[in-house]
Amino acid sequence: MDYRDLVKPTTFADDTYFHQLATHMRMNDPLPYLETDTHKPFWVCTKHADVVEIERQNQRFLNTQFSVLVNKEIEAEREEQGPGLRTLINMDEPDHKLFRDLTKDWFMPANLKTVETRVQDIARAAVDRMLELGDELDFVQDVAIWYPLRVIMMILGVPEEDERRMLKLTQELFGADDPDMQRGESSREEREAVLLEFFDYFTKMTADRRANPGDDVATVIANAEINGAPIGELEAISYYVIVATAGHDTTSSSTAGGLHALIEHPDEFRKVQEDPRLIPFAVEEAIRWVSPVKHFMRYATENYELRGKQIRAGDALMMLYPSANRDEEVFDHPFKFVADRRPNRHVAFGHGAHHCLGNLLAKMEMKHLYQELFSRVKHIELAGETKLVQSTFVSGLKTLPIRIVPK
Repeated sequence: MDYRDLVKPTTFADDTYFHQLATHMRMNDPLPYLETDTHKPFWVCTKHADVVEIERQNQRFLNTQFSVLVNKEIEAEREEQGPGLRTLINMDEPDHKLFRDLTKDWFMPANLKTVETRVQDIARAAVDRMLELGDELDFVQDVAIWYPLRVIMMILGVPEEDERRMLKLTQELFGADDPDMQRGESSREEREAVLLEFFDYFTKMTADRRANPGDDVATVIANAEINGAPIGELEAISYYVIVATAGHDTTSSSTAGGLHALIEHPDEFRKVQEDPRLIPFAVEEAIRWVSPVKHFMRYATENYELRGKQIRAGDALMMLYPSANRDEEVFDHPFKFVADRRPNRHVAFGHGAHHCLGNLLAKMEMKHLYQELFSRVKHIELAGETKLVQSTFVSGLKTLPIRIVPK
């Protein structure tokens, strides 16, 4: 086992190999220190307890602009030119809480209830379209990428005619290492082109929402103030981008990956079909199973001991979520999809101050799509080979060919 494979996007596109690698780490060296030719050295937190321990100490272990693993070349570019984006995942206190609080109420249960009927309508329309396609389709390409995209665009306030453009930009941003998704060569110029297109789009949206405020998240961001002053352009655009992208790709991956897991665990699938009350538990299990965000990086502000090893001030630590969510010390039968798993203490949404702001929305979306799908389809089976996105950051299925029998 070569632990250095963890820096390769192809490793995350091979689920079997990734989990062999992560399991080997958990069993033999649960906190390895990786040194490669391409990346600066970093520690890997493979155990659930270690991820929780680091993340709950968000003042001792910081995010910084390098909250996602990048190679030495890109890191040097950012140090010289500054970050292309500054989102919640790059912020530490006090900024993090101030910016998070701007939209926090929008993603709380009381407000989500006001949009739930619209989410149900979008779920129904997604299954309608799916059934119109016939008995064979690609669940990812035909359903899973479009459904959460429509929900998050509705909440953000992006018109329907711009959804395809947002999808393309999101895939280019998160799939920059995947030959099927990147805009061209995975170069600095191409990455900058994607960000510039986002900036152009959302700068116009800001001007519009300031002139014509509505009841959407874009209006909240466009008119937001911190300590009595409007938020900066970089922070505003970054906020739009994180809502538009993080609120889409991760939910899409969990939805498709959950269905794939149910197909491969027919007894569990039957259990959910016979008792729809189990769907919320199946949603949580799908999120654990897929863990669409593969990692975040943290940086130690002081010396710290973990598992008998000395973390030095300035050291980088990778929170390896799919490994933590298969931790044998926390989950019974971690490599079995258990549709009604209780308790399910997964860390797919992170932990502590940086726990995912949109987690309740994501679970609500998945619940309504599964309810609609399982109530109208009698049987689902695989109809071809599945493929995963090549990415060390956000990854999930990019193809899920299925054959369906409607009720």
